[in-house]
Parts: sequence; C-alpha cells; structure tokens
Amino acid sequence: MRVNGKLYRTIWLADDGRTVRIIDQTLLPHRFEIVDLRDLVAAVTAIKAMQVRGAPLIGAAAVYGICLAMAADASDQSLDQGYEALLASRPTAVNLRWALDAMRSHLRNRRREERVEAAYRRAAEICDDDVAINAAIGDHGLDILRGAAAKKSGKLNVLTHCNAGWLATVDWGTALAPIYKAHDSGMPVHVWVDETRPRNQGMSLTAWELGQHGVAHTVIADNAGGHLMQHGMVDLVIVGTDRTTARGDVCNKIGTYLKALAARDNQVPFYVALPSPSIDWLIDDGVAGIPIEQRDASEVSRISGRLADGTIVQVDIAPEGSAMANYAFDVTPAHLVTGLVTERGVCAASPQGLRRLFPEGDRTTESKAHA
Repeated sequence: MRVNGKLYRTIWLADDGRTVRIIDQTLLPHRFEIVDLRDLVAAVTAIKAMQVRGAPLIGAAAVYGICLAMAADASDQSLDQGYEALLASRPTAVNLRWALDAMRSHLRNRRREERVEAAYRRAAEICDDDVAINAAIGDHGLDILRGAAAKKSGKLNVLTHCNAGWLATVDWGTALAPIYKAHDSGMPVHVWVDETRPRNQGMSLTAWELGQHGVAHTVIADNAGGHLMQHGMVDLVIVGTDRTTARGDVCNKIGTYLKALAARDNQVPFYVALPSPSIDWLIDDGVAGIPIEQRDASEVSRISGRLADGTIVQVDIAPEGSAMANYAFDVTPAHLVTGLVTERGVCAASPQGLRRLFPEGDRTTESKAHA
C-alpha cells in the first residue's frame, strides 16, 4: 500500500538480503520510522512491544525471526530455542503458532548448511501467500459491499474496529481489503473508525492508513457505534480476527463483541474477514478455549500524543492508586456473525460453513500454509 505516495509492505528485507525491515507501528500516526531487525532478540522484542502487530503480520515477523536465528546459528538447538522464544511473544494470535510450525517442519530435516537459504526462501513464500490471501479476501468482500451499496443511494457507511488493514498484514489487510478495493473501483465508501482503546489502534493506525490511501473516514469514540446503528448511519460492520474456532467463534480486539451485539439488535450485518491461517481447528468453544492476553495495565492508565513542537510524549490519565485491568481481546460467538469472508469465499460462521470452504481442516500445517 502507499505511504506518502510510495508503495510499501509492512515487512521486507534490506539490500543485504538478511536484515529484516519493519515499520515501527508504536510511533504512528505521528512519525513514520523504519526499524532494522538483525537478530532473534530484536524480532521477539518487535512482536512483544507491538512494533509489529496484527495476527498475519505477527506470523510473518515470526518466520523472519527464525531466519535471523538461523543466520546466527543454524543448529537444531538454535531452531528450537528460536521457536519457543517467538511462540511465547504473543499468546492469542494463532497465526504465530501456524507460521512457526510451518518454518520448523520446513527446516527440521535439512542439512545445517542449507538452512539459512531455505529459511529465507520459505519466509518470503509465506509473506507472498499472505498478500495473495488478503487480496482474495478483498475480492470476496467487495462483492458484499457492492450488494449493500445497491440497496441504497449515496455513500456506503462501513464501521470497523481496531486495525485490520495493511498494517496488520503483509499487505492489503483483511477487513480493510474490501474497502480499499471498493475505493479503488470508484465506489463511494465511508468508514467509521473506532478509536479502539486502550492503544487507540483505530485512531492511530486505521485512520492513518485510510488517509494515506485517500479513503473517506471518520474517527469515533468506541461507544458511539451503537448510537450510529440506531440512527441508520451504519450499513454494515466488518472486522478482523486473531483466532477463529472450528465452529466460527471469533476472537478479536476487545470491544468487538459489543459491536456485534449492537449490530444484531439493529439488524446491521456483521462480517468478519478471516484468513485461513487464523482458524484454530483444535478449539470449538472460543469463550472457554481461547487464551485471552492481559497486557500491561499502563496501556490503560497512560496515553501517548504529540505536543505542538512535534515531541511525542506519554501522559498519565488515571487516578493514582486505581487498579487497572487490560484484557486485550474478547470472543464474539458465531451466532452473532453474519458471515466469514475468507480467501475462498464467504461462508456461514459454523462448522459446516468452514468445512465447506476448507474440507482439509486441520490435517497438516503445511496444507494450511498453502491454502
């Protein structure tokens, strides 16, 4: 996608073919800065500190983390240690485990002297696959947007939550891919962007990337969505997912469940953009089975912003001594989801719907890597 008119992916290699380059998303929207990752520790830190975030991009960063580990030491011990360190960096997104399993199985039976080149080739394939998956999600989602637009006059109003755009993937995005394709096709589309507390990823990331691409949008407070739906100002909701269960429950950024409830109460379609590597075929009940990450309480009690002189600062906004809880995700039950938009088409949020599009299910990690 574009930044100041220049095309970027969110992760790529430097000219040396070994150093991994990322956009530091913790500095957006105030500063666009590229960071070089030169070793495993830097890759783990980038994921933990959310310099890279979003389930597909976390997976991509993890496979390049394995590449960096192999470049330093291509032994079995280094492979296993790198796998475990990266797996522990974020607990919720299933893409992380999927990507690491794909890399380890690809490298395990190779000779040590082959592993570095093999790792970088496989990482590039996984990233290219992610771009293709998201472009296909965009095509299938575009059909939904066109259908919704045909039922009304004027611009189409879409509400989204958190960031499921190109910053959350290698390119295109998941939930925003149909919006970009609609915009590029000339469809008048407007996006309601939830601010998405506590990290403000809607305001800081989604609004920023929509603005870079020229898509009309308006940032709203998280709790404004229900009001907009009551007054007919939202035509449909589309969000991303960090993990989706075999029966269609969807785990996404905290607050997604409340949007789904409001959408159901107001007969507003609620879609989830779902890349197949984020399906966890081993879990049925999302509420009971998906581990919910609890992040540092300072994300709730502090907020970052830019001063008039351009300096980026963090300030305390909470009463001193008040306890803070920071649940990063929630689970939207399948019965609240109108449809799952995947790279293979749109299906019902149900075991039957998912199996219709993905009959191979959980057979092997590698089958999903090429889905």
